[in-house]
Amino acid sequence: MEDLLNPITIAQISISLFIAIVFLQSAIDKIVDWSGNLSWLKGHFSKTFLTGIVSPMLGLLTLAELATGIMGVIGTICIICCADQSCSFIAVVLSIVSYLMLIFGQRIAKDYDGAKTIAIYFGVSLLSLLFF
Repeated sequence: MEDLLNPITIAQISISLFIAIVFLQSAIDKIVDWSGNLSWLKGHFSKTFLTGIVSPMLGLLTLAELATGIMGVIGTICIICCADQSCSFIAVVLSIVSYLMLIFGQRIAKDYDGAKTIAIYFGVSLLSLLFF
């Protein structure tokens, strides 16, 4: 139990929970409102070279976010129960990959304000690497 009170352990649990919350919420939103998200994204990418592949991109992103969020949950449990940080580390790496996918799309669509927001989350994930 005293290991759980270690500041590094607390940071690792917090990072894992943050990733779980952000990515599960986003993935669930995409699943629950698939048609709404797809419609919005088709408009978002209508003037780009990505216009013909919006549906597969949304599917890939949804899977990436779901996997990232699930790894965040598993990572939290593994830290608390087993003092094993490997799943949380994987969640952080997956979050970085997911954010790169997102920022690529935002930059291609010339949504610079959206890209700024993703850059903040991306920075959090990069800094999170230092705790593992």
